Amino acid sequence: MSFSAWISAHYEEQGPVKWLAFALEMIAATTLFLLMLLTCSDVVGRYFLSNSIDGTTELTEIALAILIFAEMPVITWRGGHVVVDILDRMMGPTVIKLLGLFSVFLIASSLYFIATQIYFLAERSFRRNEVTEFLQLPVGLIVEYIAFMSWITAATLLSYGVYRLLWLSRD
Repeated sequence: MSFSAWISAHYEEQGPVKWLAFALEMIAATTLFLLMLLTCSDVVGRYFLSNSIDGTTELTEIALAILIFAEMPVITWRGGHVVVDILDRMMGPTVIKLLGLFSVFLIASSLYFIATQIYFLAERSFRRNEVTEFLQLPVGLIVEYIAFMSWITAATLLSYGVYRLLWLSRD
């Protein structure tokens, strides 16, 4: 089986979104694997060598930010969030689609404005030359990554989320 055929068999998205989903999930999987190696190495070093890895807490926090915000666009456009559908049986499919569209636009606009504020915080971190406590890594880079991934989530939610809601959910 070729790589492209494997991607097509395991990802239901269409076009470039399929490759974007794969790339983001590879980033998340690699980060999770490196986080596992870091934690295991730190525990082995602490208990068997009496020396832990410096900055493990900071690296764990950064890895969690990378992991969460790499998966956020994929989960959002797949509709993988928790949904309470108590009233769906009492409403018609048209009302449900309209409420779905309203929620897509509400979530996307919220993500956009939150990302804008986060980006301003990143700019402030760069101006102040803020760095992490132990490893002296620039805080602005991590905060800027969170802002960009939030913008990507908002954009993909507006495009592919609306597409899925209107054209792929034919009832």
